[in-house]
Parts: sequence; C-alpha cells; structure tokens
Amino acid sequence: MNSSARRTRWTTLAVSAGLLMTLAAGVASPATASSATPGGPAHAAATVPLPALDPAALKAAIGGLPSADVTGALVRITGRAGHWSGTSGVGNLETGQGVPPDAHIRIGSISKVFTATIVLQLAAEHRIDLDQPVQRYLPGVLPADLPPVTVGRLLNHTSGLPRGGDDPDFGDGSPEWFAANRLKSFTPQQVIDTMAGRPMEFAPGTAQQYNGMNYYVAGVLIEKITGRSFADEVRSRITRPLALHDTYVPDAHDPRLPSPHSDGYLTVTSPDGSTRPVDVTEQSPWPWAEGGMISTPADLDRFMTALFRGRLLPPAQQAELFTVPDVPSHHSSQCRSETDAGRACMTMGLMRVKASNGVVVWGKTGSRPGYTSGVFATRDLSRTIVYSLNPTNLNGTEMRYIQQIAAASFGTVVPAKN
Repeated sequence: MNSSARRTRWTTLAVSAGLLMTLAAGVASPATASSATPGGPAHAAATVPLPALDPAALKAAIGGLPSADVTGALVRITGRAGHWSGTSGVGNLETGQGVPPDAHIRIGSISKVFTATIVLQLAAEHRIDLDQPVQRYLPGVLPADLPPVTVGRLLNHTSGLPRGGDDPDFGDGSPEWFAANRLKSFTPQQVIDTMAGRPMEFAPGTAQQYNGMNYYVAGVLIEKITGRSFADEVRSRITRPLALHDTYVPDAHDPRLPSPHSDGYLTVTSPDGSTRPVDVTEQSPWPWAEGGMISTPADLDRFMTALFRGRLLPPAQQAELFTVPDVPSHHSSQCRSETDAGRACMTMGLMRVKASNGVVVWGKTGSRPGYTSGVFATRDLSRTIVYSLNPTNLNGTEMRYIQQIAAASFGTVVPAKN
C-alpha cells in the first residue's frame, strides 16, 4: 500500500466502503422516507415506508463489546419515526468505565460536511463561483502542472486530483507507526504538495473518486477568501448560530479530546510478536478541514437537522447538497453498493445511499485511528442516526458492527461490493 492509500485510510478511513448501508425492504411503518430526485423538495416525492425501530435488534447490533476489534459503541436515533439510544462496551480498558452516551468523538471526514457548507455559503454570497477554477482563487497553491479544476468539482469529488505521492513522513500505514507518531502534525500545504509530479486520476468532471485532497484545498480556499481561519469560520457560521457547544476545529497542535469521551486504542505488535493495546486518544488533529474536527452525537444530530431544513443555505446551494453528478465512480472507497452500480454517490458535501426498496438516506462517515463514526438521515428527517465505534485496528473489521446497526435502523443490509 503506497503512502497515498495509507494517508487516505488515516484521514478518512471511509469505513463505509460504499456503505453506510445498502438496504433491503423492511417492515413497514407509518413513517416514510423520500425517494425524490436529488435536489427536489421532499414533500413532492414519492415515499417509501421505513421499517419500524426494533430496540432488541439495535441492542444486539452493538452487543458483545468489548471485542478484539471494537472496545465500545454508541448509537443515537431520532426523528418522528421513533427514538432510540444505547451504548455498549467500555470507554476505558483499564477502569472498565462504560461508554458515555454524550461522548466527544473525533468525527474524521464528517468534517467535510462543515467545509462544504461554508464553501456553499461563500458561493451564495457571490464571493466564490463554483464554476470557476480553484487556481483562480489560489494561485500557486496547487502544483503548476495540474489542469484547471473548478471549485464545485472539489466539493463533489469529480476533480480528478492526484491522491498524493510517496512521502516517508506520512509513515508506513501500520498501527505501530501511528501509535509512535500520533502527535506528529502536517500543514495543509504540506499535504497538498504531495500531489506534485503525480498524474491526474482522470479528466476533471468525467468521473468521481473520493479524495481527501479536495477538502484540504477547499479549506485553504475558505481561509484565502475570508481572511480568517477555518476554525473561526466554522464557529461564526455554523457552531455559534446553531448552539453546537461541543463541536469545534482543534488547533493542529492540540491532541486532547474533551471529557466525557471513550478512549481510542490501537492493537500494536511488539518485536517479540506479542500484541498490546496502545491508547491513541490524544493525537494530532492535523487533517483539519478534511477530517480533524471534534463533536458529539447530539451536536451532529442538531447540525444535520438544521442543514436539511435549509437553515444554513439558500435554495440554490441547498440543492447542491442533494445533487449527485451523473458520472461513473472511479476506484472510489465509496459508492460500492449494489444499487450504486458503479455510479457516483457523493454530492457537494454528502453521500447518498439508496436502498433496494427505494429508501434513500444522506449523510457522511468519518474515521480517525481509534474512532469511526457516521451521521445519516432520510431527506425528510423522519429518521436520523448517529453512531460512533472505537475500533482497535486500521483494517475496517468494525464494518460488521456498522452493518448490524444499519440493518436494525433501516432494514436488512445487502453486502457492499468490494
């Protein structure tokens, strides 16, 4: 695995791997979910029954923790179709303390939803044109040999930008390297510079490939246009207006995770072949606008509710949140479900998952070592789910728990294509 792939795993881990869930028909209930054309009003759409919540199935979905793969989990489900919340496992291996239901979590690539929202706000303010090349706004930031890439194509992952070159500073992809170097930090420009000398993945606009590079560039763009830090813009435009008191962009050199929280662990192998868990709760949040934010389940629920209700974006930009480009998926870590059939599934900020029974959910997954999370909702907010798990490895074995959560929340899961 080259360093680009390793870096993608550490900064996004895309543990959905084409998830959150590929759903089959469930038991009908009075609640319905929109299957509208993306961007269309939910009330104008045909509706598909949501399965009724099954508390026993939800409890079983996160049961049996801690395990060798996951130390703890929490789930929060809200909406008019029913509420449920639960935790399982432990938040600290030494004390055996349980998982706090209001735990602070490292949300990884869910940060991208905040970044995309701010760029779309700047477009609504006519300070950015989504159809203009990002190079127009950021001369000299991208490698000079790259073709023009529009701002909108950054946001919906159709830019075709390189994933980055080999760089030993980013490690060898192992839990052992990360555990020893978890406080190491990189600037956004250092990350962007790893694209130098690398070929484009495809011509801009012709395909979609989930690529964290797009959102490092988007974060730099926000700071250039506003003259303020990305953290300041998140605070003034989103968290303060929505009273998200536990959501923020940490300083790149602040490794702390506020309490309450579950500790994150990685299983590392010693030279003698023995294994042991290493606490990686404190780690550099250098993925920044691409994947470095901290939040809580309640705050993520509130954020998605406000976003879906149009509180943060005017109609033209709101439509972009629910518009999937009609292009093929190009070796993407997302969009691998049976119903995607090799086509794009990402919008300007969100991910669409369409069930085999027609139910559509929108949201985002995110991961950092020791933390994997997701937030998804039906377009009409009849059901919103936030989950967080604490995996002990970097190979995605926690996927089976996420599939079980999805099955209990929305219906039977059909395994995603690999």
